[in-house]
Amino acid sequence: MGNDTGETNIRALSGGVNQSGVRDYNERLLLSTLQRNGAMPGRDLARRAGLSPQTVSVILRKLESDGLLERGTPTRGRVGKPSVPMGLAADGVFSVGLKIGRRSADLLLVDFQGAIRTEYRTTYRYPMPDIVFGFLRDGLARMSESLTPTEAARICGLGIAAPFELWNWADLVGAPAAEFMAWKGIDFRTEVARFSDLPVFIVNDATAACQAELVYGRGKEFRDYAYFFVGAFVGGGIVLNHSVFGGHQGNAGALGSLRSTGPAGESRQLIDAASLYLLEARLSGAGLDPAQLWTQPQNWASFADHVDPWIAQTADELARASLTACSVIDFEAILIEGSFPARVKTTLVGRIRDAIGQQDTRGLIVPRIEEGRIGGNARAIGAACGPVFSQFLLDTNAGLSASAFDPF
Repeated sequence: MGNDTGETNIRALSGGVNQSGVRDYNERLLLSTLQRNGAMPGRDLARRAGLSPQTVSVILRKLESDGLLERGTPTRGRVGKPSVPMGLAADGVFSVGLKIGRRSADLLLVDFQGAIRTEYRTTYRYPMPDIVFGFLRDGLARMSESLTPTEAARICGLGIAAPFELWNWADLVGAPAAEFMAWKGIDFRTEVARFSDLPVFIVNDATAACQAELVYGRGKEFRDYAYFFVGAFVGGGIVLNHSVFGGHQGNAGALGSLRSTGPAGESRQLIDAASLYLLEARLSGAGLDPAQLWTQPQNWASFADHVDPWIAQTADELARASLTACSVIDFEAILIEGSFPARVKTTLVGRIRDAIGQQDTRGLIVPRIEEGRIGGNARAIGAACGPVFSQFLLDTNAGLSASAFDPF
């Protein structure tokens, strides 16, 4: 169910345990409650987490001494001592996220509250291992020089977001197939270990974007939803019980592979009908430079005549895909995000709502269609979420599926 207050009772997700020997679980429980709901006093935290005030007090002192929590401004009620809210300390944990994209790679340093502290980008004709890992090596060195030793010691890991089976996308990225097969033999952890001892967490790029929305965006509002990220290739993820659901082999939410039908009735996938590379082709066919799509800051007003038909087609495809997803799981919402300007996203979401209204929805409960909040940086931010989520926060689907942050 949606939550109009934007708050989530973590106890409803998985109650706390007061016995000794489970402090790590309870620490994650309290950190997750604070991450989702913001700073709050210990007594409120105890009520939400289902733990005794004494247990919460001990854990809060431990987390504060570890530098993970910080005290807010005391507030005085009508009676008793002032209430001191506790919240996540921005400098308590840092994480690095790398997104490997079709035309560019992004490298971010994110703090415990989700703020981007440092950001680097490189562009290329198509991604190759030597280019990508060289960019990562140099970027990590620059980050290290900008941090104090204490800050550097608080980096908990590196998350890498990349398309699943990257080596299969040679045609779509415009790379020589034989050359691009170099990715198939790449072990990400081995490559990173050549120049960094950071723990490495690997995730599909669209799943990473879904994770970013869950942790820092509108994931606080919905318990179960499907998420579409429209990048060069459309992809997605699914959230169940306030956690990204990876599935038996970590490949759940591969929404770009949903079936679609071409103009002549041929079978195709959603990725072939609702991706930004199709808009690139429209611009190229009109004699325009498709690089305009990826120029920052994004402004697509000068070629709006080519964007509008792409939006119309994409909206129809995403409307059908959304209903297909909801025929399997009764999602309360479908969130839409992508590598496009905010105005394009708003228009696309409105068109999807209109298109769903024209579909046969018998036997289905039509979900809410909503905009994502994170923006085009969602994949890199989601990559940086991986180390933080895996080491400090609570996965309410643990034991039900493979982790989203597993090797391919």
